[in-house]
Amino acid sequence: MTLAASELTITEIIVPASLDDAEAADFLAAAELNNAVCLADSGLDDFARTAAEMLPLWKDRTDDVHHGFIARSGDGILGAVILHAGVAEPTSVEVDLMVLPEHWSTGVGQALLDHAELQARELNRRVLQAWTLHPADAGGGPLVPRTGWGRISSSPHAELLQRNGFLLEQVERSSGFDLLADLGPVERMLGDALAAAGPDYRLIEWTLPTPPELRDGYAWALSRMSTDVPSSDLDIDEESWDAARIARRDARFIGGGQTMSVSAVEHVPTGTLAAFNELVIGEDRTGVTHQYCTLVLKEHRGHRLGQIVKCANILRWRGIAPASPMISTFNAEENRPMLDINEAMGFAPRAYVGAWQKRLE
Repeated sequence: MTLAASELTITEIIVPASLDDAEAADFLAAAELNNAVCLADSGLDDFARTAAEMLPLWKDRTDDVHHGFIARSGDGILGAVILHAGVAEPTSVEVDLMVLPEHWSTGVGQALLDHAELQARELNRRVLQAWTLHPADAGGGPLVPRTGWGRISSSPHAELLQRNGFLLEQVERSSGFDLLADLGPVERMLGDALAAAGPDYRLIEWTLPTPPELRDGYAWALSRMSTDVPSSDLDIDEESWDAARIARRDARFIGGGQTMSVSAVEHVPTGTLAAFNELVIGEDRTGVTHQYCTLVLKEHRGHRLGQIVKCANILRWRGIAPASPMISTFNAEENRPMLDINEAMGFAPRAYVGAWQKRLE
């Protein structure tokens, strides 16, 4: 049953100073809703995040801003939408729409999407980008992105985006790696890759915070995530990173109770960080590990550096979070070089994500 506009209220989520504050209720509710929606959409609990992990990202508005809104009918929460935009990146805004299956028929998804578009215009953004989560089995009537790589199942969320002028630009694969399995094959792959790379490349590893002497090089490598990763026709602004931004990012992870391990490869002749891989876990060391950024700079590809950083970090991770059962990671379906490494290591598909875009007039 579709609700009338008068039956629906949309209010902005207050960013609390701490999760113990009386005004933290909506922020906590949004975090809980996010996890419930991810579980409902994928059938997996791989993507759960705690409010404690999220809060530092929302409080520090130096590099990124978050605006959240909750939709209610009476006292009941029907859905929420979160907008995320980079401060120095002026083009796009990410729209994270969260509605449980039982509430799609109420029209709350459309109301929240309309509200998000208005907010995006107020932020002077000309591009909306959204992501939909889907089970591994695409089922009947699969949707194919404009890249032609991969497919996702249809869903109320995807259908809503289509009706509102969004185009499916890309499909990403969510893969899982069994951390409790024998790591002998990973050790052998690391040895082979190190031998192939040769003496011009040196493995460097650290746990956040990033050592001061590595921040500039790490900043340059992270900035290349916006230019060197397959992104279809998504409008991605080139990001600007420096040592201070690295320090702020580190502080947000640590402030949320998270631990990150970084494995990187230095190009010895130039001192450039040519490749890196990040693994992250929350305070619960028995939970799922998340692989964040992985990149080999374009000019250093062909030396098996991606294999080095991924294998080395997994082996290092066993000593950091030995009880974590799995690594969860995302890769564009057209990124065959990285998927080839993942598959050889033992990563297997678990879910898929559709990347959608709408250019505002």
